[in-house]
Amino acid sequence: MAKVIVVTSGKGGVGKTTTSASVATGLAKRGYKTVVIDFDVGLRNLDLIMGCERRVVYDFVNVIHGEATLKQALIRDKRLANLDILPASQTRDKDALFKDGVEKVLNELRKTHDFIVCDSPAGIETGAVMALYFADEAIVVTNPEVSSVRDSDRILGILSAKSKRALDGDDPIKEHLLITRYDPNRVQTGEMLSIDDIMELLGIPLAGVIPESQSVLTASNSGIPVIHDEVSVSGLAYQDLVERLLGEEVPIRFITPVKKGLFKRLFGT
Repeated sequence: MAKVIVVTSGKGGVGKTTTSASVATGLAKRGYKTVVIDFDVGLRNLDLIMGCERRVVYDFVNVIHGEATLKQALIRDKRLANLDILPASQTRDKDALFKDGVEKVLNELRKTHDFIVCDSPAGIETGAVMALYFADEAIVVTNPEVSSVRDSDRILGILSAKSKRALDGDDPIKEHLLITRYDPNRVQTGEMLSIDDIMELLGIPLAGVIPESQSVLTASNSGIPVIHDEVSVSGLAYQDLVERLLGEEVPIRFITPVKKGLFKRLFGT
């Protein structure tokens, strides 16, 4: 039976959709039948990052409300035959999601897929709660800044109190911390929180650190998940994250300050 992984945070703009796209892609590249679902009803972006926005005919809300079948709404990834995308609606609001409908779709997907990755909207409103409600594991995404970490701490409270596992008294959702937009040089100068600071504040296991990199924006604008970029540090860091999610022992990379050469120190370039 498929494992449901929610990618969540309290704050917007931290990289949830980038992470959802890359994690789903990474799992599919490892041979697992994977689907990624956009729960951000009304503000969908996952289809853009996956490069399939022009192929959207039906969406998640259409399926939930019986206006289309799941087979009609699923979009096959252009690069990986075992990766599917279920886009969100741009014309409905988040109240269009309801538990029975979401559960029915997830149960259908569990029969055919190994992993279901849920791309959650920011905050704690309906869409976010629906995304995490049925999760088995959660990737909590945060930037190394106080406001982002504080909001992630609030999400941890929601995971432990409002998920189906919590309400049913089952084993808790397995939580993973992902730090994005990390710049070790700025951490060294005190402009950003350190990894140790964040882990102390949130108290959950570290699954990965994604360094600040222009390649993330470039990939997103091109409709290609950055994990496909096997040269950039961000693409490699997402590959490492996927391996850790699969239980492999992989060291955290790209977290030490880069020393500037003489030319850069003199001219600040």
